[in-house]
Amino acid sequence: MSETTERRVAVYRDYGPDRVGFFFGLTGWQLIVTVVAFLPVLAAINGQRWLLAGELAGVGVLISALVTIPVRGRSATGWLAASVRFAVGKAFGWTTWRSKAATGVADDLTKADLPGVLAGLAIHDGPPTGPTQHRIALIQDHAARTWAITAAITHPGVGLADAATRDAYGRGLAELLDVAARTDLISDVMFLVRTVPDDGAEREQWITRHRRPDGPALSRRVNDDLAIMLSTAAVRTETFVTIVIPEQRLARQAREFGGGLDGRARVLYALASEMGDMLRGAIGATDVTWLTSPQLALAVRTGFAPGDRAGIIDALAAHAADPTVNADVPWAMAGPSGADPALRHHSHDAWNSISATIKLPDRGACLGALAPILTPAERGERRSVLVAYPLLASGRAERQTASGEWSADMAEGLRAKAGIRARARDRTNTARAHNLDTKLASGHTLTRPYAIATVTVPKTMRIAQYGRLLDASIRRAGYAPLRLDLAQGTAFAAGTLPVGIGLARTADR
Repeated sequence: MSETTERRVAVYRDYGPDRVGFFFGLTGWQLIVTVVAFLPVLAAINGQRWLLAGELAGVGVLISALVTIPVRGRSATGWLAASVRFAVGKAFGWTTWRSKAATGVADDLTKADLPGVLAGLAIHDGPPTGPTQHRIALIQDHAARTWAITAAITHPGVGLADAATRDAYGRGLAELLDVAARTDLISDVMFLVRTVPDDGAEREQWITRHRRPDGPALSRRVNDDLAIMLSTAAVRTETFVTIVIPEQRLARQAREFGGGLDGRARVLYALASEMGDMLRGAIGATDVTWLTSPQLALAVRTGFAPGDRAGIIDALAAHAADPTVNADVPWAMAGPSGADPALRHHSHDAWNSISATIKLPDRGACLGALAPILTPAERGERRSVLVAYPLLASGRAERQTASGEWSADMAEGLRAKAGIRARARDRTNTARAHNLDTKLASGHTLTRPYAIATVTVPKTMRIAQYGRLLDASIRRAGYAPLRLDLAQGTAFAAGTLPVGIGLARTADR
């Protein structure tokens, strides 16, 4: 990762596509399908059957277009396959989900009951540690065969930071990823930020504790008016960091600690300590708190239903005064009562959400440029942004780098022999492919970052309008939005809930 400073702002532009197509931008399977589609044409020409050759050529062009021309991030065949799967699931009712608590069959309140890709999650309490006997929540994903732990962090942000501070944060992020990769355990590092209009719960409690019955009427009226104005203009921000470890890697290390859940917990605790020090040092976080199971359940519940936060805060305050008050959110009720994914949005309880990925611009990404995406455009909406860094193992990174260099050289040679002038973007991608090997040799890790932006509003509001406002915020930040149609349920889980769900699979890393 390299950085430059332009206009006193840190700009990062040393990134490129995952793979450079070795034959005029085509990948291996696209080239094979195209060649096979035109083989009957050559056979017809060889038999001098010209009419048939023309008909087969038209079919070959159509097949090639379906597999090579991208339409909003997917090929036409990809859209067709996804649409068929979604339609079949909708017809048979497989996409409609109802919680056990809502249907009255919840038998174990400690067991997570979540929809979609979250169904495979199991939350374990780690062993007590430290003077406070803190028990970190261990997130096991049976479907993806991964483990994860999540921390809530407090960071001063980069909005008022000068160029030197932003450069330091950028170098600290690169150092954090390098350290995570050198553990040979962590496969993903995820940063999730959620902003929601302030519900005024904490301020209301403070006023209740400090207001005197015999106080001046003017003071009472001023505080009431101030509370109304602050709740209208203020937003609350939550920041989470999640590290994901594949089961295959964790199991090998856990054997040295006795195996089983306790052995895995000890390895995860060691990683939590190491990453916590990096977050406080290199990243500049002022506080890092690894979440317990009740705290994680609260984060999941408010992710599905932002409006429930005020009631939970009141329950926590009542619990502080009266320990008999139950302020915890049981995992059987941490999810929604129902979820119904649609083509272009995700429906959960009384809320709708729309998610979109963020395409990095060619001119570079400015550190802190995601702030307009997090700023709510209208009252009542909740914004969240996930920035995930999947880390490639060193061996796979070396192979992919060598393959990328070979593909870039092959494409450049073919264009030269065909007399096709290389475009500026092709030359830039080729130079980046050659420069990547130098960065790997210097000790940096190879990562394929992606970002997901999500907006959540009550069902009484038109979600399509807020989806357009989200797209406008992404464009205003200098990026290009790409709506995750037909995958809104997975996108919502990844982009809103700090449980280690991502769009990149860990099986190939």
